[in-house]
Amino acid sequence: MSELLTHEEYVAIAESLQFPKTAFIDGRFIAGGGQSVTVINPATGNALYEMTTCDANDVDLATVKAREAFDQGHWSKLHPKVRKDVLIRLGKLIYRNRHELAVMESLDSGKPIRDCELVDIPESIHTLQWHAELADKLYDQAAPSGEDAMAMIVREPVGVVAAILPWNFPLLMLAWKIAPALACGNSVIVKPAEQTSLTALRVAELAFEAGVPRGVLQVLPGDGPSVGEPIGRHVDIDMVSFTGSTDTGKRFLRYAADSNLKKVVLECGGKNPAVVLQDAEHLDLVAEHVVNGAFWNMGENCSANSRLIVHRDVKAELLEHIVARCREWRMGDPLNPSVQVGALIDQEHVRKVASYLSPDKPIKTLIGGVMEGNFLSPTIFDNVPANHPLAIEEIFGPVLSVITVESPDEAIKVANDTEFGLSASIYSANGKQALRAARSLKAGTVTINCYGEGDSSTPFGGYKQSGFGGRDNGVHAHDQYTEIKTIWIDLSDVSQSDVVA
Repeated sequence: MSELLTHEEYVAIAESLQFPKTAFIDGRFIAGGGQSVTVINPATGNALYEMTTCDANDVDLATVKAREAFDQGHWSKLHPKVRKDVLIRLGKLIYRNRHELAVMESLDSGKPIRDCELVDIPESIHTLQWHAELADKLYDQAAPSGEDAMAMIVREPVGVVAAILPWNFPLLMLAWKIAPALACGNSVIVKPAEQTSLTALRVAELAFEAGVPRGVLQVLPGDGPSVGEPIGRHVDIDMVSFTGSTDTGKRFLRYAADSNLKKVVLECGGKNPAVVLQDAEHLDLVAEHVVNGAFWNMGENCSANSRLIVHRDVKAELLEHIVARCREWRMGDPLNPSVQVGALIDQEHVRKVASYLSPDKPIKTLIGGVMEGNFLSPTIFDNVPANHPLAIEEIFGPVLSVITVESPDEAIKVANDTEFGLSASIYSANGKQALRAARSLKAGTVTINCYGEGDSSTPFGGYKQSGFGGRDNGVHAHDQYTEIKTIWIDLSDVSQSDVVA
C-alpha cells in the first residue's frame, strides 16, 4: 500500500512539518490548561516541539462536548452505512498524508521510518476500513421466545469512550481503538502517551475533515496524573479502553471502582515465549521469526517474543542462525529507510533497559549489549535461569533471553510460568504436537511456526495480567464498545389476570 522514499526525502519532510501543538476539542485545536512541555526527539536528544498539555478542566470540557454530540445523535444515530463511508474517507485521507504521518511517528517515537511506512500506516488504514465495513454488517438477534412473545437482542453504542494509548505504536493503537468505537457510534476521547501525541492530533484533524462531527473524536495530550486519572475517575465517561503497562492498567480498575463503575478494557504487558522443540525444521527460517519477534520495534512491543525456550538438541544450531540474523539488523537514524533498529523512547526508559545489561554468571552475552545514546543494539543472553529477572520481567527493549529445556513438557511448563499471558509462538514439525502445545500455552494469541499477532479479523488480548475485560480487533472489539439490550414484546392474547384466574 505504501512505498519508501529516500533518506533525503524523509529529512526534507521532517524539516517542513507543521506540528500540532495543542488539544483537539470540539472540532478545533485549542490550548489546554496544563503545562507547556518540550517533546524530545528520541534519536537525537534535541527538542522537537513545544506541546501545551491538558488538565482536569479540559477533561471536563471534552466530556461535555462528547456527551452533547452523543445525545444529539449526529454520529451515534447515523445509519451505519453513513458512519462506514466517513471512516473509509478517513482511511483515504490518512493514505494521502501517509508520508507526513510516518515522519511524525518516527520523529516522535524513534521508530524506524520503514516500519512506519510499511507496517503502521498500512495496518492503521486497513483497521479503519475493516471496522468501517463491519458497521453495517453486524446483525442484531431474535431470541427463541415462542409464539406468545418476541425478544429482540440489540446492540447500542456505549456512549462516551476514552482511549488511553501507549507510546510504542501511537498511530496503530489509535486505529485499533477508534475504528471499532466510532463504527459503533460512540463519542471518543483519546489520551495519547505524553511522549507521542503528534499522529493522534493529526488524525483527529483529518477525521473532522472526513466528516466526523464536532465532539465525536477529541484528543487530549498530557500525562497520567493530569489527564489519565481525571479520565479514569470521570463519572460521565462510560468506558475506558487502555493499552499500556499492567501496573497502570490496574489503576484504571481502581478509578472505575471509585467513580461510576465504568467499563474498563485492558491490554497490558507480556513476557512472551518462543518455544522451539527438538523436531523444529528449517532453523534458519525459525531464526528469522525469532529475531523479528524479539527485536521488531526495538523490542518495545507488548507481544515481543522476549524469551527463547529452546530444546537442547537444536539450541546450538539455532543460535548460530539467530546471531547471524541479528548482524543483519542495522541501527541508526530512524529516518533512514535502510535502518531496522531505531531509538528507545526516552532517557527514563533507556535507564530501565540498561539496568538489565550486566547480568551475573552463568549468563553469557552472545551479541549486543552496546548502548549508544538512546540506541541499543539487539542483545541476546544465553544460559538464563527460568527464575532470573531477565526471564520474568518485561524489559520492553531489544533483549532476548535464552532458556534451555530437555523436553516438550518442560518447555510448556517454563513458558506458562509467568504472570503474563499475551502471546506465544511454538515451533515444531509435528502438527499434532504443535497444536497440543498451542492449546496448552496460556496466552491470548499463539502462533505456530511463525511470529505474529493475527490480523484485523482476529481478537487480540491476553490471559492473566496481560489483559482484562475484552479484546482489540475482530468482531469481538465491537462487542466491547456496545451495550447489549433485550427488548421483550408480549404477543399473547391472554391477560395476566386471566392467567392468575
